[in-house]
Amino acid sequence: MRSVVIAANWKMHTAPSDAGELAATIASRTRVDAPVERVICPPFVCLAAVRDALAGSGVAVGAQNVHHELSGAYTGEISAPMLAGLATWVIVGHSERRRDAGETDELIGRKLRRAIEAGLRPIVCVGEQLAERQAGRAAAVVRDQVHGILTAYGDATIGDPAADLDSAGVVVAYEPVWAIGTGRNATGADAAAMADTIRASIAETGLAELAGAAPVLYGGSVTAANIAEFLAEPGIDGALVGGASLKPDEMAGIVARAGLTAAARAGGAG
Repeated sequence: MRSVVIAANWKMHTAPSDAGELAATIASRTRVDAPVERVICPPFVCLAAVRDALAGSGVAVGAQNVHHELSGAYTGEISAPMLAGLATWVIVGHSERRRDAGETDELIGRKLRRAIEAGLRPIVCVGEQLAERQAGRAAAVVRDQVHGILTAYGDATIGDPAADLDSAGVVVAYEPVWAIGTGRNATGADAAAMADTIRASIAETGLAELAGAAPVLYGGSVTAANIAEFLAEPGIDGALVGGASLKPDEMAGIVARAGLTAAARAGGAG
């Protein structure tokens, strides 16, 4: 049974002076009896404050990015080894990194390699732009992204890519870029269809076990009001939450609904 995951991406919000308090509030408001994996990904400068605030809460800490090299002359960058003791998860290839930093699938695959080498659990982001969806190319774009990332990952590793990926707990987040902060809405059916595409694309690279085991999250302007539509789809295993993740009430509602999904799945498996 795949994990149900709710990951909060705070983006460029909060400072060390207030991040810990917000994280602690969210942790206390999102306790559920069902097995929901909760992750908070604050800015780099807030990682230590959030780590300390979440100690013993059951909520994990994630970084929003990682560099594709272990060290070197890369001013302003953060490598995977630098995150040791600060985070246990990391977001790789977020759409805003693609947009603002020009990250390619090849580069994201190398970042994925570094994350796994460092023992970080990765959330790998894929998704299409509005023009690509309107042109009927949404599935092809996401398929190419999955193939490109996993091919680059395989090229960057010395060991067995399949074994490493299967044991790393890889999570994939589907980001319909056209539905993030635009007022446009993806539907549960849209997300479910793309989750199927993602899993089929993973399997096409020879990673059938990962295709079945990897949770697929929805990440397109998730709120407490719309999360139920996405979690009602069997192929969707949680959410990568942006703006709503800064609001304890919103996070409480999102995680509560995820708890119902996790409990129902556990009951069905039993």
